[in-house]
Amino acid sequence: MSTMAEMEPLTSGASNRIIPILKALRTALLFIHALVFSVLVLLLPRRYRRRYTADSAAEQPPRKSVKRWRLEEEDTFKRRALAEGIDMTTGNEDCRCSTFLFYGVRRNALFTRSWFPVTGQKKGILVIIHGLNEHSGRYAQFAKQLTSCNFGVYAMDWTGHGGSDGLHGYVPSLDHVVADTGAFLEKIKSENPGVPCFLFGHSTGGAVVLKAASYPNIEEMLEGIVLTSPALRVKPAHPIVGAVAPFFSLVIPKFQFKGANKRGIPVSRDPAALLAKYSDPLVYTGPIRVRTGHEILRISSYLLRNFKSVTVPFFVLHGTADKVTDPLASQDLYTQAASKFKDMKLYDGFLHDLLFEPEREEVGQDIISWMEKKIRS
Repeated sequence: MSTMAEMEPLTSGASNRIIPILKALRTALLFIHALVFSVLVLLLPRRYRRRYTADSAAEQPPRKSVKRWRLEEEDTFKRRALAEGIDMTTGNEDCRCSTFLFYGVRRNALFTRSWFPVTGQKKGILVIIHGLNEHSGRYAQFAKQLTSCNFGVYAMDWTGHGGSDGLHGYVPSLDHVVADTGAFLEKIKSENPGVPCFLFGHSTGGAVVLKAASYPNIEEMLEGIVLTSPALRVKPAHPIVGAVAPFFSLVIPKFQFKGANKRGIPVSRDPAALLAKYSDPLVYTGPIRVRTGHEILRISSYLLRNFKSVTVPFFVLHGTADKVTDPLASQDLYTQAASKFKDMKLYDGFLHDLLFEPEREEVGQDIISWMEKKIRS
């Protein structure tokens, strides 16, 4: 294996980095001051507390939460309209495409897509779980390649991504994404009885898929999983971040690190693909939020501790020059996993977004060939 390129301080999964939380301490301390003040008010004798809160309520301006909620709703509707407008056929008239809303385990509306070959018997179905900050519409070209080989395709936008409900780029819980993935897969299996199903996850989506497949009720629905550049060993830019992240993710979950890296991290050697990604209005390129960063650290830590308990058949693919996620972590997964049917491929010199590299057709064909091999086994 060639020497790995030096890793960037990790990561939002695709386009941002977790920035040392020290830069945000001033704002956080102001919040804590307000929190302590509120606690002191609660400790006042009840009669004084009633008088104080009544007087305060009369002086308070209208709450901002309603206005903020309306702005988030408006943004969701705009993103959903953009998601609906994406050309899913990419010049392929031999597939049947559709979009629909799927309601997740918390009843949030998730924007989903499907592609199916018009003719021929389906060999299997691949369910795509995209990476952090991107969306399912970016995988239309890969879906075209899959349908041309008689595979059906489904894809789901996470909460806060693409055309789905939620604040853009904000992930309150990756466990919710895992649960939504399992529920979506269950729906697909019920509508396609007897058809082999695979889960595909890219970057942080790969971490989601691997954790989902660790649950027996989900694993039994799967023929196997495919992971491209999975986020399996994510480290904070400074040790203090990992120490204080749990606390700050609770008290200021939506706070954005203004110093976060806004320029696009190189994720492809194809300049056109790089430009398309970072000019896409459905790709979140703003500063990462506290809770989102903590969730990435949390799921990564969980997976690292449980590599040896992985039993699902899997194929992991990684570029050796990836500066967003660690190729060596994929190697460790392959070495330690208890799965009897497992494969790995490292692409020398490739970057993070393997399906958007100049050799994307080769990568896609490697995935198709592996699924066909697994179905025959």
